[in-house]
This record gives sequence, structure tokens and C-alpha cells, in this order.
Amino acid sequence: MLKPKYPPQDTAPPLITPAPAAYSPAPYNPAPAPVPSAPASNRPTVQLTPGSLLTLAAGGGALVLVVGAVLVSMLLAVAITAASVAVCAVTVRSILKSDRR
Repeated sequence: MLKPKYPPQDTAPPLITPAPAAYSPAPYNPAPAPVPSAPASNRPTVQLTPGSLLTLAAGGGALVLVVGAVLVSMLLAVAITAASVAVCAVTVRSILKSDRR
């Protein structure tokens, strides 16, 4: 019942392999000459002014505060859930214990 049933060997179709194609080399086409690139600029791509540094620091501080608040609220939710489950367990245990008497 649990053994797989395979078809007899003589009912399988014969394997036909295609004949290899004749070799025909492609004509040689040289690659086009590379286009010269523009000279690199010496000035930095981002120029930080005192105002932009202040904005960057304030944005980073706000991001840290938001992420911290989210993580603390998630931790608080887990702690409240654990406490309520513990109270429910003690209540059910007390009910079952008083039922036996």
C-alpha cells in the first residue's frame, strides 16, 4: 500500500537526442572606441553649512526620540499583557482549588 507504483520499463518513450549543430564562427566585430568621460570635479558633492548641520542634528535627535518612544510603548504593552495573563492564571488556579474542596 505504501510502496510507489512505477510503470514497466518497456512503456517509457525512447530518448531522442538532437544531433549537434554544425559549428559556424561568428564574424569578428571590434568593440567601438570608449568615449572619454568628463573630468572629475574637485569640490564635494554635498556642502554642509552650519544651518544644514543643525537641521541634520535636530532630525537625527527627533528620529531617536520617536524610535525610542515606539520601542518603550511596545515593551510596556508586553509587560501589561504578561501581568494580565499572570492575574488570570492565579484567578483560574484559585477557582479550581476552591472547587476541589
